[in-house]
Amino acid sequence: MLRLGEKQILYCISREEFGVYLAEEGWAPEKEKVLLPIKQVPEDLKIGDALEVFVYKDSKDRIISTVNEPFITTARPEILKIADTGKFGAFVDCGLERDILLPFKEQTHRVKKGDEVLVALYVDKSSRLCTTMKVYDHLIKTSPYKRDDVVTGFVYDISERFGVYVAVDGIYQGRIPPREYDDSLEYGQRVTARVSNVLKDGKMDLSLKKKAYKQMDDDAEALLSLLKSNGGRLELNDSSSPEDIRKITRMSKNAFKRAVGHLLKEEKIRFDRQGIIVKEDYR
Repeated sequence: MLRLGEKQILYCISREEFGVYLAEEGWAPEKEKVLLPIKQVPEDLKIGDALEVFVYKDSKDRIISTVNEPFITTARPEILKIADTGKFGAFVDCGLERDILLPFKEQTHRVKKGDEVLVALYVDKSSRLCTTMKVYDHLIKTSPYKRDDVVTGFVYDISERFGVYVAVDGIYQGRIPPREYDDSLEYGQRVTARVSNVLKDGKMDLSLKKKAYKQMDDDAEALLSLLKSNGGRLELNDSSSPEDIRKITRMSKNAFKRAVGHLLKEEKIRFDRQGIIVKEDYR
């Protein structure tokens, strides 16, 4: 059986002027044969020889095969470039003579030519190859990583409620909860993160922050620098809302309180009625 979007071992069963026909067996009905164009036929290929090919559809919607290596198969998602956009969606460069459609309904956000996107390849209801950016169910849940390992990944989705979804190594499911990142992350960004937790189902929670005691030093230094650049004062204190603190400092309220405590202990800041002030010796 011919399988669209997959690499298959097929056998040469006949030769024509325009190419050779391949099939799974020595004889096959017309619908189970696929053409390999003459320009791709190896010179030494003989009737009965096996050949690994990728099966897809050409610009005239005919099933065809190629010995060229595609950038993606249905086996796993890949990070690919948007070749163009059109009336029905975008087109992804898959390394074939024909770019593959990324329908609007399969986009998690609008894309433009040149963007890098993580996509999975699938066969739609019309038996055509398409791509989708909704790759959550295509990623592997269990990974070889454990807590505190440092990993790299690709940001493929962002949810205000649940956080930033990252494909670790392009294939494993990872998520950065809202408390573990700031607002600077974007779709298509490559990130380096620490595994903060491995859930029972194997999925990973990630963090862009260091361990608490290391992060506190960095946060304290960042807060002091922010104070200095703001004339030595910030109108924030323990009773400020988490939203105001995050907006001004890009820290969670807990991280802010730890940084403030650290700076108070080092006697670099003080409080007054309006907020935090840098002591004169540290301005």
